Formats: sequence, structure tokens, C-alpha cells
Amino acid sequence: MSDEQPDGEPTQPLGWNQPPPPSAPPPARPDRPAGASWLPPTSPLPQTSPQPVAPPRARPSRWTWPAVALLALVVGAASGVGGAALWNHYDDDSRPSYTTIGALGSTTVSQAPIKPGDASVVAVADALLPSTVQIQAEYQGKENGATGSGFVLDAKGDIVTNNHVVADAAKDDGPIWVVDTDGRRTKATVVGRSPVYDLAVISAPNAKGLKPASLGAAKALRVGEQVVAIGSPLGLSSTVTSGIVSALDRPVTTGDTADDTSYINAVQTDAAINPGNSGGPLVNLLGQVVGVNSAIATTGGIQDEAGSIGVGFAIPIEQVRTTAAQILATGQARYPVIGAKVQTADQSGDGAEISSVDDGTPAAKAGLEKGDIVTSVDGQRVTDGIGLIVAIRTHQPGEKVTFTVNHAGKDHQVRITLGGQVG
Repeated sequence: MSDEQPDGEPTQPLGWNQPPPPSAPPPARPDRPAGASWLPPTSPLPQTSPQPVAPPRARPSRWTWPAVALLALVVGAASGVGGAALWNHYDDDSRPSYTTIGALGSTTVSQAPIKPGDASVVAVADALLPSTVQIQAEYQGKENGATGSGFVLDAKGDIVTNNHVVADAAKDDGPIWVVDTDGRRTKATVVGRSPVYDLAVISAPNAKGLKPASLGAAKALRVGEQVVAIGSPLGLSSTVTSGIVSALDRPVTTGDTADDTSYINAVQTDAAINPGNSGGPLVNLLGQVVGVNSAIATTGGIQDEAGSIGVGFAIPIEQVRTTAAQILATGQARYPVIGAKVQTADQSGDGAEISSVDDGTPAAKAGLEKGDIVTSVDGQRVTDGIGLIVAIRTHQPGEKVTFTVNHAGKDHQVRITLGGQVG
């Protein structure tokens, strides 16, 4: 049993051709992961048709915008219709080069492709469009029933996208195609998926002319710096939009079931992200990928009106590196757990309340008990259950983390060695 089993209402998947969501969140279901208590369920987005061609901050406890009624993943279905913070890391002679990055063990690009003096949205588009693909995947038995985006990870033809773009095709062993910026279609296969992090790696080794993208650092981002989103919104391939980093370390949860609920320590941006952008890169002005576009907030519950309102979310590239490396090495990814359930219905912002602890788990061995309130993880403030889950999932199985816990009105610290599960 993992800590990612909060007591709160469930979310719904970014669906496909489903009826509009209910006007009120469904009742609590403690048997499965769920979104933050006040957040409404995720909802289907409009269907699309494929076209041919900084110091740690206190985690916000939850959003407070009454206008936001939905949180939705941003993949489409065909059944219906920057850089400034990184400039000091590179000199003017920086050029792309192929190196081994961290644990990926693959040929990837590490250096910024754009010199600081040349940084612009136009330069980013020139550098990244050859590295970005449209993804067309089977959904509910229909070939090309789902469309999304992805970016080229390495010279072998491995491509990163969102799990929810290819999940249905992977389960049914259905066809998946990648379409490059010139409209060439190439068959792809799934290397591995992580529903927990909403990431997947697919392989298209026979694709021609694909260029590995340069990987940057989300941790180097600053609120207010310019970023660029690239993908295939509404089936319109090779689309470029720009905006700024609106917030960092934004806890976001999406998904429908225990198999596909995702918790994201997200980069928030106002760059326009719409259905079909899922899995595409968020890029700084030096042309480095800093995140994977995955979710948007929308106003209202009418499916046909769902779309960008300037509140989008991307998975930080640091998590992408780790998960992709695990998938490429073993075909699957692992995530950390402590073996406890956590309350998500508390809106006090005082911390994350533990609702139960399983015997023999890391939480039990550390002495956590029902009713304990976790207020920080490794010195980073935690204000609610979702914040705790996200904080844990930024680490890796086997790591030791320090929890600040309020037990019976007194604060103390406990050291926990994180367990791990596949997902």
C-alpha cells in the first residue's frame, strides 16, 4: 500500500468523447488516489482530428481562483471534430553537442543550441521544430483516434510523450505513429510507460531526420521568464506558442483511476496549451526543453468550450530525465512510497494529515501514526495531502528524507527511507 492513496474525491480522466462532468465533485473514495479536496474533477477536452500534416518556496495549499472549474489533461481524440536564467551557464561559443546526460545513458543533447545574444521565439522554433513530433495513436479501437505531441530524446529515435497519449493504444497493442515537421509518418512502439508521472517513451528508430532536443533544467527557471510551447494543438502539427513561467512547484493532480492518477510538481505557464499539446516540449529561450506539457485548467464544464485560458502545466524536465532513464533501462519506472494514506479533504493549510499507516512500511518503521500532521519534507513546507504526495514523488526509492511531523501537538523530525513501487 502506498502513500499515494489519499482520502478524498477522485478525479476523472481527460476523456475522449464522454458526457460533460457533473456539476459537483463525486463523493470521497478512500480506496484510490484522488485530487486535492477542493479541486473539481478533471474533465474531457474537445475532440480533435489528426492533420495530415530559486530557494525552496512554501507549497501553495490549493488554488483559490473561483473561476477555475476544471483541470484537464491536454490530449485530443479524433472521434469528433527562458532563457535569461540560464544564460550565465553558457558562453557565446556554446554549440549543441552529443553527450551522456545523467542516468539516461543515451546519446542526448546537453548544450544550449541558441546563444544568449540570439535568443528569441523565432530561434527556438527553428531549433526545436525538427525535434518535435505529432503522435497519432489508436483509441478505443479507432486508428489515429488520439492525437498528442512528443519530442526526440536521443539519436536512437526514442521519443518522450505523456502516458495518456499512448495508454489506450499500448493496452490494446494498437498502432502508434509519429509525424515529423515535414509530414512524414513513421510507425512507433512503446518502450515503457509511467502512469504515476504521466510519462511514456516510444521508439521510432526508422524515422528520418529527427533531431534530439537539448535538455535543460526546470530548477533554473525563474517566475516571469519567457518560455515556448511546441506541439500539435487540435491536430495542428508544428504549432508554436509563447508565454512566461507563471509559477513553479505547483502541485497538480489529474487522472481517473488508481491506474492513471498522476501527481505533478508542475511548472505553470500562460503559453497557450490546448488538446493535442500533450507530451510536447516546454522550452526556454536558449532552446532547451525544461518540461513536458501535460495539463491545463479550464473554466466551466462544457466539453466543447474546454481550451486554454492561459493556465497550463508542464512536468519538470528533471523528473522526465529520471523516469525516461528508468524506462530505457528496464522498460518500466518506479516511484517512491512511504506506505500510508493521507487526508486530502482538510483545507486548513496546516499540513498533511496521516489517516492510516500500513504495518511494516517505511512510514510504520519511522513511527508515523494515524492523526500525525506532516508539515515539511526536507525543510520544504507541506500544506496539504497533495503537497505531501508531490513532495515525496520528487525523490527516488531508497532515498532518505526528513519529515517534520506534529504528533499530539508537538513537532519533531523523523527520518524515512522511501520504499518503491512500479508505476
